[in-house]
Formats: sequence, C-alpha cells, structure tokens
Amino acid sequence: MLDKTYRPGEVEQKRYAEWEDDGAFAIGRRGNAQPYTIVIPPPNVTGSLHIGHALNNTLQDVLIRYERMRGRDALWQPGTDHAGIATQMVVERNLEKEGKTRHDLGREAFVERTWQQKEESVGTITGQLRRLGASCDWSRERFTMDEGLSKAVRKVFVDLYKQGLIYRDKRLVNWDSKLHTAISDLEVEQRDEKGHMWHIKYPVEDTENTYIVVATTRPETMLGDTGVAVHPDDDRYKHLVGKHAVLPLVGRRMPIVADSHVDPEQGSGALKVTPAHDFNDFDIGKRHDLDVVNVLDANACVNENAPDAYVGLDRFEARKRVIADLEAQGLLEKIDEITHTVPYGDRSGVPVEPWLTDQWFADAATLAKPAIEVVEDGRIQFVPKQWENTYFEWMRNIQPWCISRQLWWGHRIPAWFGPDGEIFVEMTEEEAYRAARSHYGREDVDLRREDDVLDTWFSSALWPFSTLGWPDKTPELERYYPTDVLVTGFDIIFFWVARMIMMGMHFMEEVPFHTVYVHALVRDAKGQKMSKSKGNIVDPMDLIETYGADPLRFTLTAMAAQGRDIKLSESRIEGYRNFGTKLWNAARLCEMNECRTPTGFDPSTIEHTLNRWIVGSVAHAERAVRDAIETYRFNEAANAVYHFAWHTFCDWYLEFAKPLLHGDDTVARDETRAVAGWVLDQILILLHPVMPFITEELWGQSNPNRDGQLVTHGWPDYPDLTAFEPAAREIGWVIDLVSEIRSVRTEMNVPAGAKIPLALIATPDEKRRYVEDNWNLIAPVARLTAVSTAAEAQAGSVQIVLEDATVALPLADVIDIDQERDRLAKEIDKVTQDIARIDGKLSNENFVSKAPEHVVETQRERREEAAQAKAKLIDALARLSAA
Repeated sequence: MLDKTYRPGEVEQKRYAEWEDDGAFAIGRRGNAQPYTIVIPPPNVTGSLHIGHALNNTLQDVLIRYERMRGRDALWQPGTDHAGIATQMVVERNLEKEGKTRHDLGREAFVERTWQQKEESVGTITGQLRRLGASCDWSRERFTMDEGLSKAVRKVFVDLYKQGLIYRDKRLVNWDSKLHTAISDLEVEQRDEKGHMWHIKYPVEDTENTYIVVATTRPETMLGDTGVAVHPDDDRYKHLVGKHAVLPLVGRRMPIVADSHVDPEQGSGALKVTPAHDFNDFDIGKRHDLDVVNVLDANACVNENAPDAYVGLDRFEARKRVIADLEAQGLLEKIDEITHTVPYGDRSGVPVEPWLTDQWFADAATLAKPAIEVVEDGRIQFVPKQWENTYFEWMRNIQPWCISRQLWWGHRIPAWFGPDGEIFVEMTEEEAYRAARSHYGREDVDLRREDDVLDTWFSSALWPFSTLGWPDKTPELERYYPTDVLVTGFDIIFFWVARMIMMGMHFMEEVPFHTVYVHALVRDAKGQKMSKSKGNIVDPMDLIETYGADPLRFTLTAMAAQGRDIKLSESRIEGYRNFGTKLWNAARLCEMNECRTPTGFDPSTIEHTLNRWIVGSVAHAERAVRDAIETYRFNEAANAVYHFAWHTFCDWYLEFAKPLLHGDDTVARDETRAVAGWVLDQILILLHPVMPFITEELWGQSNPNRDGQLVTHGWPDYPDLTAFEPAAREIGWVIDLVSEIRSVRTEMNVPAGAKIPLALIATPDEKRRYVEDNWNLIAPVARLTAVSTAAEAQAGSVQIVLEDATVALPLADVIDIDQERDRLAKEIDKVTQDIARIDGKLSNENFVSKAPEHVVETQRERREEAAQAKAKLIDALARLSAA
C-alpha cells in the first residue's frame, strides 16, 4: 500500500543505490543495440556544483534516460577536469592560511598536495551529481590527468609539434602578474572604468620647440616606446613622417612612421608605439622593424631596461612618477577624464599586462579550417542555430592559441632543452635523451625539462575520444565515437566546443558529435544574473534538500526553452513538487480502486468510449514528448507530459471514471480498472526521463510483481491512432461542454452546491447522443440534475454555443440575474481602470527606461491578465443580458 505522503529524502537515495547496484547505467547490456553517447562537460575539481551545472546535467540525463529506454546502448561518459589555474589557486589560498607559499613546498610536494585536494573535491562533485539523479556509467569515470588521458595529451602535443602545428615563440601574451602565468583572451574580463588620457609632448629631433603630442592611458609604458605612428592620410603629421622624435625621460631616438592602423580621431591622432606592451603596437612594430624594449618584469614592476629612477617600481607607482616628471619638464600638455575598458584576469582580479615572453603556441588557424567546414556543411549542427554565427565569427578570426601556462598543476609539457637551447619533444624523457644523443652525436647530454604546463582546455579538447581510450584502439573508441550530442552553455563555445571539434577532426578525422545543444543561462526570479555580490546565488543542493531532486529537474526542464534564459523561482519548484504530489495521489486512487495493468493487456481491444479516448490520448502525449525530446525542445516535452498527467488523466479521466469504477456494470468496471492502471504506467514511462525518482518508486510499488526496473524499461510504441479518433471527438466535445458549464457557474456566481438542469436547444443528433451516452459522467462533474430537449431556451437561461450545438442553463431560480448584471458591470469598470493605470505606466518613457526590466515585464504581464479578465467579464455580461 502506498504511503499517504511521498518522501523524496528516503526514496531518492534508496532508488539511486538500487540503480547503481543493478548496473542500470552501464554500457554493453544490450548487445548489438545502436550506441548513443554523451560526454559530460567535466566539472572542475575545485568545489561543488552550481545551478548551471544542475540545468546542464538534467538536460543530458533526460536525453540519456530517454535513449536508454528506447533500447539504445546509452553511454553517458562521466569525469572531472583538473582545472589548472582554479585548482592551483585553491591550494595556494589554503597554504596562505598556514603562512606558506608553493615555493616553500617545492614543485613535487605542491603537486602532491594538489592531488590530495582533487581527491577530496571529486567525491563531493560526483555525490552531488548522484543526488541530482545523473545516470552516468560511473564505472568509466575519468579525470583529465589520469594516466590514460595524460598519455593522450602527450601524444597530441608531440604529433602536433612534429607536424609544425605547435611551436615556441617570443610573443606578447596576456600576463597575469598575480598568478605569474599567461592566460588566454577568453580568460580576460573586460571592465569599464573611469580613468585618464594623458597628452604628452614628444620633442621632434633637430627641430627647436617642435613637438608631436601623443595621447595615452598608460604613461608608465612610454619607458618602452620605440616609435611614434600617425595615419598616412593625416595632413597634420605628413611633414613629420620619416623624422625622429626623442623619448622624454629616456632620450631614446624613435622614428615617426605612417601606419593605417592609427585612428586620426582617437586622442591626438599620434600614437606612441610600445611593441613590448601592447598587442596592436607589437604588430605595428613588426611592420616598421621597430625595436622591442620590455620594461616590466613578471610582477609588473619596472625592470632594468628603464632608467634607474624607475627600476623596481610597481607599474602604478611608476605611472605616478612618470607623470610627475613629465609635468616638471613641461611636457604634459593636458589630462582628459575618460571611461575606458581595462582587461582583468577573470580569476586573479588584477589588470592583465601584455607582456613579451617565450610561450608555446598552437597553429589554431590551420586546425580551425576543417572545424569550420563541418559546421558549414551541416555535419555538426548548433541548436539553436543562431549560435553557429557566434562560432563562425570566432573561428574565422582565430589567433594563435597560447597553450603554455606558468603553473605547477597540470600536464607538464613534454619538451626538453639541450645545453644550446635545442628543443626535443617526445613522449617520454627516455625518448628525449635518445633524440638528444642522436642530435649531438655523444652520450653525455644534459637536458632540462620544460617547467610550463598546458592550458587546461588543451586536455579538455581531447575529451570525446581520450575518455574512450585513445590513442589506443579500444573497443569503446570503435563503438562509441563519434558521440551524439554535446549539451553545453554558450560561455564555453570558444573555450571548449570549438577546440574539441578542431582536435576531433585532426586526430579522429571525424566530428566528435553531430549536435551541439546550447542551453541558456539560469537567472534569479527577477531575471538578474546570479552573483555573490548580489547575494542571489541559488545552491541546487539546498533546493534538492527542501523539495527533492525531481521538482528541481522538472522546473529546469520545463523552463529550458531554446534561446530563452531561465528565471528560476522557488515558487515554480514548489509548484512542480505539487505536481509530484498530484501524481502520487492519483496512484493511490488507482491502488484503492484496484486499478492495475493485467498481464497481456492490449489497449487496442478496449471498447468503452471513455477508455478508448484516454488510450488515444496517451498515444498523442507520447508522440508529443518523443518529438520534443528528439528536437531538443525540452520545455515542450515536460509540458506535454505535465498537461497529460495533471489535466487529461487526473482532472478529466479519473473524475469521469469514478461512476464506472463504482458502478454495477462489471465489464465496464474491470475494463476501466485495467485502462486506468495501464495509463498510469504510461505516464510513469513518459515522465521518467525528467522525474526519475518518483516514477521509479511508483513503478515498483504500484505493481510489486513487475519484471525489472523502470529505468531500463522499454519506451512504448503504440498502434495506429485512427481507430481512436471517434472516441477522441466525442469525449473532447463532452469536456468542452463541462468546461463551459463550469465557467458559466463561476462567472455567474452560481452557488457551488446548487444543481441545475441542462436543456438541449437546436442540438444535432450526434451531439445529443454524446450527452445521453455520457450523462452519467457529465452530471456529477457539472452538477446537473437532468437533461431535456427544447425548441428554445426559457427565460432566465444562459446559452452556450458549442460547435453546431446550443445548450441552455436555466439560472433564474439559483441567482438574482439583475444583481449579477450590476456586479459584472462594476467589475468591468474596475478592471478597465486597472488597465488604464498600467497603460499609463507603460506609456511613460521615464518609467520604462529607469525601472528594472523585471518590474516592467511584470506590468506587461498584469496588463495581459487584466485584458483577458475583462474579455471574460464582458462575455459573461453579454450572456446574462440575453438571458
């Protein structure tokens, strides 16, 4: 017997343990079944899952559970990412609390400490995924630095290097002076800040009292200037091109060059060129063969290449000193207050410094070409399609990928340096020494291993095939690659998606997946982005603790409309918890009425019209759910099963079925018991991918004699629906009739306990038969006493027109019609005034421009609701006036 209340806290852990113990998520259970593969975007080992993870993994689980039930050999490949910078920062912060730095430990001990951090964190993350219901094949769990994946990383690096697609170069990189590492453009956060534009006078050589004025937001970098550039068409400076300026404070002689990159409208129109400290200046310097003078060290302090007065100063202290000295020499023309964009490291929170250093790079442009083609020709499709434009924009303008990081935690680059700087890149140290001995022609060779590690995204780019055993030719790689779909957020299209496609095409010569489903952002209830500073972050584990995993999963799925951010509110989660309660109570009702699917039940043999209608409705619901899941319209899938379970089954079928279940017709009763039990089973199947826990519990408890669990049960394949269409038309009309009668009773304030007769006016024979054949179902739910046929409606009746039929409800004996007319007229006036007030706000440009977006949206929603209410009131008044 089902308990009166569903207790998710007890059920979820029990059911998940049973699934794991039974190997329900394991691959290979279905022999030659068609494989279906998803690789999980590996969460970082730095902490716990956030609400975005909950959305991402819920949608993946919906797909995996659905395909598993369809009979596919479904692999959801789990694993975690070592997250180089993020994890190293966590460990270094912990060391700070002990008064230590990583240098106190040394590299080997620090890496060992970081492995300990990984072991502690990974259990938390995988435990939280289990709480969510993620049906991964945990026996195949991988980590981006485990031995197999490390081998894959080394293989890719060595091969790309020997193919000329990885190289070492001295170039400008985004340097994080706090973390002491290069970071990618994608790890740079642009912040708008108030600042200054300093206009500095540079003396022109051999010309008395002649200056060229340059404008800069970073006067401290002028210590590394090696040129001045102007636009070739700028008449103000044409006469100076080819001459030289003298760098103030330093005395360096610098050429004045013409370059089309310079914007004549920006600043003074003359650009100080600092090749070692600005990306654009670096390119200008290359074009004009300018010297490259690096004046900052790894800590962003002035180095020995600058005059002694500035050496050792922090960059911002140097800025103050440079400005003061320029002012003292009369070379500061003016200062403008501006708002400009400053690049910051997204993890360290300090301004990023363009810095000239030796780094390893991948030839991304070459790798990108096949990756662009496979999206252009449709071998990979983005859903929603608009994200393809974002992908193309980045890929077609891709820059060399700086793949080295000055960290200790990560994949150490498999490169060794000889005494003369010669580089040996091999899979192992032994192979590197062998290559060095061959190169130098002697045995006594000393090599130094590269200290740098690889960018985290380098190893993540191999995830779809490295997790399946590559570079070894494993059975899993042969069977499960390429994968089917990648579910991801838009923020890592460049970080991860593009690079997986590049690496997949280069090393597997095949796309890593055929579809990239890009989900939206989860925002708070007001539509604001979640952040610690706003205090609006929602912890999915707290929500699961309060409501259970199923309501959270259903909420995220039901709101996952393509291209639309999710406004998450606890009231929605609570509402879907109520949906679970509704389903539980429906199952209890079925249990109390002995509704259970008999062995060998065949729904196509059902005879009663009501039962034929619900069987046909099940098939329609299944088709809607299937079509929605297979086209990644997750919200439509959730809403289809919700509408069917709550409204079609609970609100209509079970209410209509009560007279049959409690009646004397044993044939109708037995058939209805079987159908009700069968329909409940079908709901559990259709709902399982979204709400796995409650459906598995009901599946097991409602029929203890079942063979197997719901998680591995087959997805239904129903017969042709045409035979059920007459029943669908008939019961559909009956439902519309009852709905209209209920609306009239509500709108006219008919007392709930009052029973009224129904008169059929000008009703065709078919509709009259509908009423007569189903009168025992209609009368109780519509609270009617009797049905009659009349040529016209009697006075005081409200008429209902339904398709080609007209029916009348005599109300004069149960309500005061004149009083109701007055009440309706007053309500119409009130709603009209409410609409006018809202329109006043929405037509006020000041209100619309200054009020928060969610406030304006709420006003629009209220306006729509009020307009709908008014329309109903006007319709009710018109009906009553005609009575």
